[in-house]
Amino acid sequence: MAEPEFTATGVRIGKRLRSLTRAGQVRISDGRLELLTSYGSEIDSAPVQAVRASKPWFAADDRALADLNGNRYLLTLGDHDPAPGEPGPPAARRFIEAVRRAAGRSG
Repeated sequence: MAEPEFTATGVRIGKRLRSLTRAGQVRISDGRLELLTSYGSEIDSAPVQAVRASKPWFAADDRALADLNGNRYLLTLGDHDPAPGEPGPPAARRFIEAVRRAAGRSG
């Protein structure tokens, strides 16, 4: 298995007003985006070309939207990248850039 292109742990994943996990994982690997629970169970996954990642205009800087398979998920990542060697999720901006990069789309 190849090294993941993007990994974030400790991510709050919600769908509409419902929280699915408070310490989930987001991973981009082998051309797929996976949303996982804190136990590693799959919530949803899709080819990265079919994923739309964006920044909600109404939310704080630590939030990102991910549209997978007709479902919209609100991801709460870090509001800034953690210091090297420190635990914590990377910034939402890095997630959006990683999705675009993995899908071959720019900016």
